[in-house]
Amino acid sequence: MYSGLKAVVFDWAGTMIDFGSRAPVVALCKLFDAAGVPITESEARVDMGKAKYDHILAILQQPRISAAWRARYGVIPGIDEATRLFQGITPMMQDAARECARLIPGAAEIAAGLRSAGVKIGSCTGYTREMMADILPCAAGQGYTPDNLVCAGDTLEGRPSPLMLWKNLVDLGAWPATACIKVDDAEAGIAEGRAAGVWTVGVAASGNGVGLSLEDFTALPADERAERVARSANALKAAGAHVVIDSVADLPEAVRQLEL
Repeated sequence: MYSGLKAVVFDWAGTMIDFGSRAPVVALCKLFDAAGVPITESEARVDMGKAKYDHILAILQQPRISAAWRARYGVIPGIDEATRLFQGITPMMQDAARECARLIPGAAEIAAGLRSAGVKIGSCTGYTREMMADILPCAAGQGYTPDNLVCAGDTLEGRPSPLMLWKNLVDLGAWPATACIKVDDAEAGIAEGRAAGVWTVGVAASGNGVGLSLEDFTALPADERAERVARSANALKAAGAHVVIDSVADLPEAVRQLEL
């Protein structure tokens, strides 16, 4: 099944851990609430996948939030405000990430299958290394340890630039790019993969597009669940995903469709 495949680079939240990509939303909402300018979960999700500083800056630039910030503080928020907010988010992210660090069903088994086939496993994230400190041992305890990790701040630019993905391929010694796959739940991660020249696989049900915990997702009526997944899938396809699946557990089907 994996013949010819050299490496798969996975995102983390919403792709391999944290069904629904809940941790970043919890932390960002808490951060802006503490700053006196509350945001909604939908507003927090718009630029998901970017490095957290870039994500915060993008949130501040949303028209409603920019206006609310100006009404409260008398200034249009920009780099200085994003920098101050970013300096306070790490402990909030660490707390939220610890609470949401359960592997997505099938993630460990998929990683084991790739490794047994000689496929290298990379990973990259919009989290900093500090934010990942507690996640790594938690994931390892559940059976998932990638061969490589690239975090926000490890390259001069994050997503949607291809630099974090390219660094993974360089570190893993995996080439050509056309023998590699990026798996991600966010449009920024799909754009990263397209810019890097690899195949891109979007995960529609487990990630940012639906944004529900596994328990809340499975509790939805079947028709509503299907509608939300379809909407998420369409967004990932529009971002350039070559194949879209429900979750990482369906990766073998994506590989078959790509016919690597």
